[in-house]
Amino acid sequence: MSLADFEQPIHNLVRSTFITWRAAARHMIKQRTGVILAFGGDGDPVRDYSIGGFQVSLAAVESMRRQLASELGKFGVRVVSLVTGGVMELVPNDFEHYDVIYDAVVGPTMLKRAATLADVGNVAAFAASDMAQSITGSTINISCGAIVD
Repeated sequence: MSLADFEQPIHNLVRSTFITWRAAARHMIKQRTGVILAFGGDGDPVRDYSIGGFQVSLAAVESMRRQLASELGKFGVRVVSLVTGGVMELVPNDFEHYDVIYDAVVGPTMLKRAATLADVGNVAAFAASDMAQSITGSTINISCGAIVD
């Protein structure tokens, strides 16, 4: 793999995340409240696939989340990540390698199912609500047990 190929997902994800979060944070600081939700997370290295800098980019965003939470907390702004092991609804059923992806996503889970879009939406709504007002700088794990904290 070339250096350029390795760096591309890191550069793209870190840059786009920074720009997006900075824009959101400016408004939230003025309001003295708000929640920035990140989606992703960093897990163990992906052993079965050569994905280059992609996993590194997720770890970088998690580091950014922790730092941003520490800087924005004094303004009442929370930063929370949601992490799944994959959402199978996002993979078309007729995708040529659907079964391989399904096995990789569902196989390692303790619940023998993947998180659904509804699961993600429900947890996101909770994380952004006042019911989760004490959660910041943290990751909420909705991986059905695929990722063990």
